[in-house]
Amino acid sequence: MSETNGHQEKKRLTNPPKTIEFRVSRREKLGAAQYTETFEIPYRKSLNVISALIEIRKNPVTKEGKQTTPPVWSMSCLEQVCGTCTMVINGRVRQSCSALIDDLLLASGGNKITLEPMSKFPNVRDLQVDRTKMFDHLKQVHAWVELDGTHSLGPGPTMTQEVQQERYAYSRCMTCGCCLEACPQYHDDNYIGPQAIAQAKLFNMHPTGKADIDARLEGLVGDDGITNCGNAQNCVQVCPMSIPLTRAIYETNRDVTINALFGWLRK
Repeated sequence: MSETNGHQEKKRLTNPPKTIEFRVSRREKLGAAQYTETFEIPYRKSLNVISALIEIRKNPVTKEGKQTTPPVWSMSCLEQVCGTCTMVINGRVRQSCSALIDDLLLASGGNKITLEPMSKFPNVRDLQVDRTKMFDHLKQVHAWVELDGTHSLGPGPTMTQEVQQERYAYSRCMTCGCCLEACPQYHDDNYIGPQAIAQAKLFNMHPTGKADIDARLEGLVGDDGITNCGNAQNCVQVCPMSIPLTRAIYETNRDVTINALFGWLRK
């Protein structure tokens, strides 16, 4: 990186290739064998991965000239908000809507890009996965604030600016699964993962949400609980929203321990 006027100037792809090769992981249906097909499209400036997949979908012919089915993937907002389009790109989990082709080619030094589905979730078809268990984990930790069913509750409880700022950081989670894909402890339902822990932290900090703190902390003490974290810290490295996941794990683990020892005093 070179610096201009005190700011880092981003490197640009100065000698782009004429074509881009995409090695796409394919699977016809859940449980079927996985295989790879290679596609080639002309290089165009400012493409992202989803734009490239759309180009492939228009004419799904492999590099070898074989007519095939259009690749399948998930997408929704295209603004790195929903997390739906998450996949493993060149070996790193990220959102395909914000993964720019120029950046990928610059990092790899070639014209080949590999697209794979996340490995920690059931692979439904091609690049599409079923993230249901992430939402099941949110249910397990009671990741919401209970209401009494009325519509006129009056002003809510106040929070300090410091608490608001900390809660905002955790509220940015889009349930994309990046942290779980990168976590070496998250597999075979033996660890609930940093995503659910951070959301338990978020709602335990809410003045009204604190009423259900016992239910959230108890949801983290089972066989798949918070103590199974191996402190690899991969989660915080790959989180696209820079959520302080390791801090959430540390502080919530402390809360779980205190609740196990002294929680009965509140009952």
